[in-house]
Amino acid sequence: MHFWLLPQEGVFYEFTNANSLGGEYDNQLGSSLYCSFETLRAFSGRVLLRETFDEGLLKRELEELGFPGDPIRATNPWYYRRRGMETWIKIGESSDRRENFAVPWDTTKLENGEYQVLGLMHVWVKSGDQEIIVARRNIVEVVVQN
Repeated sequence: MHFWLLPQEGVFYEFTNANSLGGEYDNQLGSSLYCSFETLRAFSGRVLLRETFDEGLLKRELEELGFPGDPIRATNPWYYRRRGMETWIKIGESSDRRENFAVPWDTTKLENGEYQVLGLMHVWVKSGDQEIIVARRNIVEVVVQN
């Protein structure tokens, strides 16, 4: 899963902070069924969350699970919560693979502090007349600095 930022001006920069605050990269956070994880540590302003989809990795994992098949649909809802809280708040959801499941997140209304972002990708897989849904969750620690 990659977190990419969309600056206020609408110009797209990958792995840069919307207000040029910079940040540390945390690579290889969490395990992955069909996505990889990279993130900025500090978020500010309007953020565009995106997730890459690795169909080859998904197919290999499905074969290991004994369910070879073809993905026919995918959706990725995004959630956040303040660190230490139990309840997640939905940011949005996307099924647009061409745009890497992009969902905007306006952090300007949040208090500065530590948060967690949850990506919960669901993929519908069909094999013959059988269909299953697989899901993978990934949680990233971030800091909001407005």
